[in-house]
Amino acid sequence: MTNLVTTRQGFAPATFTEARQFAEELASSSLVPKAYTGKPQDILVAMQWGAEIGLAPMQALQNIAVINGKPSVYGDAAMALVQASPHCEDIEEYFEGEGTPNPTAVCVAKRKGRKPVIAKFSVEDAKRAGLWGKQGPWQAYPKRMMQMRARGFALRDAFPDALKGLITVEEAQDFPPEARPQPAKNITPLPANPLDRIAPPEPTAVMETIIATTVDEYVPDLEEANSDLQNDSAESAEPAAEPGVISIYQLMVPSKGDAGPVVKSTHTSQLEWSAAYETLADKTMSAGKASERDRMTALKNFKEANQAMFKQMEPGAMLQHSQAYQKRLRMLGAEMNKEKNPD
Repeated sequence: MTNLVTTRQGFAPATFTEARQFAEELASSSLVPKAYTGKPQDILVAMQWGAEIGLAPMQALQNIAVINGKPSVYGDAAMALVQASPHCEDIEEYFEGEGTPNPTAVCVAKRKGRKPVIAKFSVEDAKRAGLWGKQGPWQAYPKRMMQMRARGFALRDAFPDALKGLITVEEAQDFPPEARPQPAKNITPLPANPLDRIAPPEPTAVMETIIATTVDEYVPDLEEANSDLQNDSAESAEPAAEPGVISIYQLMVPSKGDAGPVVKSTHTSQLEWSAAYETLADKTMSAGKASERDRMTALKNFKEANQAMFKQMEPGAMLQHSQAYQKRLRMLGAEMNKEKNPD
């Protein structure tokens, strides 16, 4: 009989034999990602990589993909791992040259005690790499893919100790088909995502698509965007605590003007705080009286107001919040595009 170690993150095997049996059980389950179904060896490798970088077994299966026999990690998971590092001071992402034919994604990775690492990836870079206009994510989400390329370069250069040499899935999936092994070899492929070359679209049409799906550039007047959060906290607001180690879990919300975030509520456990955060984020996303664009801005500022809390979370918990945040933005983006293109 095997004895799996029970932690607050779930079951974790304590010996190699238990890990192998655990991997075999997962491989026969319909609840693991399809890329791992029937492949206990790949599951074992993914779990080991997860253990080395701070992900629980199931989190590792959701966020690590084996491509050409080499593990890679999704961009949001890479960000969570780096932000959980005690050496991380800040990660800043933005775009330069918005509205021009050659916008550039920029990622600034700041490690404590060192000069910032700045990585850039432009439309021209994507064209030189043969990526711009390719069918698949580069055609559907060009800005997101540019952001992931810049992020991957910056995080790997600034925090190799946190990522253990892993590249991002978004970068790995851009490898040309001829560089991938033949199907006869035992690998774990990504979900079907053809990247056959197509004629590059006209720059103007592409930029209109980018602008329509952009989230990070929506930073206009925030008073209307944050109205729901401000109204909820108007009566109970109190000054934010000084930065440092969090002894209680404070849920922060943006305030009017330049006063900075204020405390909406306090909680006695991270689990209770997380539930309150997600509840308020859902309420903000579904605030029908505000436009989709304003709700995106409100969500972004709500997230930024709670960065001190996120930085002290474990990678797995931070990753769950990041994935929920990205899902809300995609839903609002879909609503916005539907309104612009009702047919």
